[in-house]
Amino acid sequence: MSSATQQDRATAVVIGGGLAGITAALRLAEAGLAVTLVEGRPRLGGLAFSFQRGDLTVDNGQHVFLRCCTAYRGLIDRLGAGGMVSVQRRLDVPVLDVSGADPGRMEGLRLGRLRRTALPVPLHLAGSLARYPHLGTAERLQVVRATLALYGLDPADPALDERSFGDWLRQQGQSRRTVEALWDLVGVATLNATADQVSLALAAMVFKTGLLSAPGASDIGWADVPLGVIHHDAALDALHRSGVRVLLRARAAALKSSAGGPEADAPGAGNVSSQGSNTHRPTAQGHDRHAVRVEGERLPAGGELLHADAVVLAVPQDAAAQLLPPDSLDGQDRLRRLGTAPILNVHAIYDRRVLRRPFFAGIGTPVQWVFDRTRHSGLAERDPHAQYLAVSQSAAQDEIDLPVAELRRRYLPELERLLPAARGARLRDFFVTRERTATFDPAPGSARLRPGARTRVPGLLLAGAWTATGWPATMEGAVRSGHTAADEALATLGARSADLAAAYAAGRWPR
Repeated sequence: MSSATQQDRATAVVIGGGLAGITAALRLAEAGLAVTLVEGRPRLGGLAFSFQRGDLTVDNGQHVFLRCCTAYRGLIDRLGAGGMVSVQRRLDVPVLDVSGADPGRMEGLRLGRLRRTALPVPLHLAGSLARYPHLGTAERLQVVRATLALYGLDPADPALDERSFGDWLRQQGQSRRTVEALWDLVGVATLNATADQVSLALAAMVFKTGLLSAPGASDIGWADVPLGVIHHDAALDALHRSGVRVLLRARAAALKSSAGGPEADAPGAGNVSSQGSNTHRPTAQGHDRHAVRVEGERLPAGGELLHADAVVLAVPQDAAAQLLPPDSLDGQDRLRRLGTAPILNVHAIYDRRVLRRPFFAGIGTPVQWVFDRTRHSGLAERDPHAQYLAVSQSAAQDEIDLPVAELRRRYLPELERLLPAARGARLRDFFVTRERTATFDPAPGSARLRPGARTRVPGLLLAGAWTATGWPATMEGAVRSGHTAADEALATLGARSADLAAAYAAGRWPR
């Protein structure tokens, strides 16, 4: 590319290196923009990452996706990581009920399965429901009635967002047992809230999309490698190949946007070096719209001033609230009223194999979902006899700050109730990972607090699973928000949607 052409390129800064920021940066770079991505951590991936604990590679939490998560799966393929994930051929969830079991014996444990067939919706789940041992006949019939009623709900109806899913389920005749053994079994894991805590609109979206849109929509997928291999290593390679400048261990200290004011209007002007691919220069539009002051240990003293035609804030809502110029959004204080919800993960390593399946869900017990992470973590290569289990606990407000010793006293006996083989095993390690602000709070009324990608400032966009994607706070929602922010940025800059047609046709962004 000639020097003159380089000078004419529009520029973008993406603040935040989670899945939303990665997606937006790749999209903008492929549209021909000179892009800088700024991430405060030493790694990409946001809240879906890995870290080292001795010889183990540990994911901060168990992250799964569904076959219907087309945007996330498209990102995986774009990163060249399609061979690093697996998706069930057909939905199959083992569900173990210990509510009637003798604490010291195996008698009373009941195993059920939620499976689908190849039949069309909703018959694909009919056989599984008919044989589901954790509900009585009358409760199963009530589930059918509620499922049919879900078809008539429009998740985009604002009135649904003001009601709780729990209230609606009670109106449909769902018993407490049915909510625990079915609706919350799925809903807590996907929404990070119980039925009484979650918006009916979001719950309807999850169940209609995941279970009632297509027979295979709910098939579960997971990473076969540590998340960092995909969300950091593969993502960093893809960004570099696309020409994106990635600044890790760097934070956006200030942001100023204008309709084309002089450089002196920028934050820190006259005291900040201007270096890198997005330094000040006239653009194709003849002026810079935004200036971002970035600070970091690998940057010059005093930081660096980045100028851009478009800025994507792909950060959590509290960070976005701090960086947004005043009056960038209608009712901008709503970002601070959109709460957060925690997720707790309990990790236990045994000296022998105690679980014979990849995962299962529990009812009648505090344990929600248990996953075998032995091969994924690298433990299998070092000790073929040991096993590493991860217990994923969503909606963990009551437990997120408990001491490790208390969590150990609470969960180890429960694992022994669920897994009799664990009763004679020696525990090699026990630790906890906590994400206190794992997701936005999907409570009734949350939809009106979630902003869209556009702000009042042209070229200043928002991205993140907390924005108005219509999805809960999932990896899918994050990627979708990155696409939307990039689309809006390109529209603001006058780019034509046809500019990316070749990329889509080549399969670089399969949807």
